[in-house]
Order: sequence, then structure tokens, then C-alpha cells
Amino acid sequence: MRALVTGGAGFIGSHLVDYLMRRGEEVRVLDNLSTGSVSDLERWLDGPRFELVRGDLLNPSEVEAAVEGCDVVYHLAANPEVRVWIASPEDHFKQNIEATYSLLEALRRRGEAETLVFTSSSTVYGDADVLPTPEEYAPLKPISLYGASKLAAEALVSAYASMYGFRCVIYRMANVVGPRCSHGVVYDFVEKLRRNPRELEVLGDGTQSKSYLYVDDCVEGMILGAERAEGRVEILNIGSEDRVDVKTIARIVIEEMGLSGVDIRLTGGVDGGRGWKGDVKLMQLDMSRLRSLGWRPRVSSAEAVRETAKALVRRG
Repeated sequence: MRALVTGGAGFIGSHLVDYLMRRGEEVRVLDNLSTGSVSDLERWLDGPRFELVRGDLLNPSEVEAAVEGCDVVYHLAANPEVRVWIASPEDHFKQNIEATYSLLEALRRRGEAETLVFTSSSTVYGDADVLPTPEEYAPLKPISLYGASKLAAEALVSAYASMYGFRCVIYRMANVVGPRCSHGVVYDFVEKLRRNPRELEVLGDGTQSKSYLYVDDCVEGMILGAERAEGRVEILNIGSEDRVDVKTIARIVIEEMGLSGVDIRLTGGVDGGRGWKGDVKLMQLDMSRLRSLGWRPRVSSAEAVRETAKALVRRG
């Protein structure tokens, strides 16, 4: 198999590349390196089965060249930032919706790829009334621009797969954490405590409770679901079996950094204790569908957070 991984120099993407390369597959990465790191792919750079293409999904000619000869495409490239003061509406439209359209057009024109794997997000559910939330939950009402952009991209992926004859597997992902992560609550807490080990600011009221999935579990689930799901268009939740709240995450990070006497300062948040506008306060996914294919996460949410904190502290 020859695989294309868009965003393959990023956090999840680089772990996916590691997995595919260890299985003996040929892997091509397309990444503009705006946030990804070549160092996370360094072990493969000189290998005969690996190719790194520095290119942008918004450039049609670069995308068409990248998909040439590929059997399966893993589309991970995106702007992952939910917080509105970091990513603008235009960022989400261009990097999540327009970039996905550009990739789908290249797949339509080339007509070679058999399978597209797309990483969507649990944020498409918005404030779900049902927890754990199953894939058939409706109506889908995202409360963030990020969630809206992922839902729009899901619709495009589904339509192109149905019209142009390839399979697609769409993963609605919980918060993925682990070594190499460069954003999110665990990363933010470590960076804040490095700057000021006496006080930790926590956005919101601290009761936000969500599912955290360790990156190794995530990659294994993505591969297994893509290989075993049989439908033309498959939508699969992927996350951990439980939740952990933000105050517990703060305590875990403080412990792993070897600190004591840290003042945890809650900001109180917005809209009933959210960390920011668009922050889903409670999130846990029903993974019955993916479990029925033979996958289950090995690590709980709290364990995933702890292992991530350890890795970030070691990295320095």
C-alpha cells in the first residue's frame, strides 16, 4: 500500500506515519510545516519507502501531485484550534473546509485512491444532550467555528465518496493527547507552570469534563476501523471510555512537574463556566461501533493526561 498523510508532520500525523512505516508501507507526507515539525519524522527521512513533500493543500497542483499513485489518503491537515482569539473564521474556512475541498477535487481528478480517512471532531455534536454520544445523535449543532468547519468538511467528504466511487471513514475524535502534542489543556498547563510555578490559571470553572484519548490508542483505532469498516461512508467515534475534569488535569500536571503549593486560580469562565466561547463543557463519545470492529482504548482519560504530562516534562 502507498499512503498519503496530509498533515503528517503534525502531532497525530507523525505518530500515524510511525505506525505505517513500521508496518512496511510506503508513505508520502504532504505538509506545509506551518505547525508540523520535520524532526518528528527524522528517523524516516532517508528511507526508500518515505517521501516528505512540503506543499499546501490550497495549491491544487501540489495536491494533485501528492495524491498520485496513492491507494489510501489520511487527511489530518487542519487548523485544530477551537479558541476564537487564536484562529479566525477565515482560518477555519480556508484550512479546514477549502483545504478539504481541494484534496477531494484532486482525488476526483486522479481517480486512483480507494479509501479516504478523515479526522473530524467530537465538536460537531455541540452540547449533546446524550452522554456518551453515539454517531447517530442529532441534530448536530456545533457551538464553535472549528466544529462547524469539521461538520462542513464531513459533508463534502461523504458526498464526494458517494459520487466518485471511493470509500471514506470519518472519525469523530475526542481530545487526543500524548508525546509531541503542541496545543491543548495539558500542553497549556505545562507551559504556564514553567513560566510561573507558583500559580496556575485555569480557564472556566474547572468542572469542564471531557474524554482524552492517548495518541497510540488513536492511531491503532484509526487503522483498524479503516481496514474493517465495510460501508461506502462510515462515521466512527473514537475516544476513551471515561472523562476527566479540568481541576483533576491541573492536579496531575502539577504532580508530574514535581511542584507543590501551587495556587490553582479559576477564572470562572463564560456561559456557565466554559473556558471560552465555543468550549464544549461536557464530552464523552459512545464507541460501541468501533468496539464492535475489535478496538478498545488501553488507556483511560486520566492515564492519557498523566503520560502526556510526563512526556512534555521530559521534553523540556
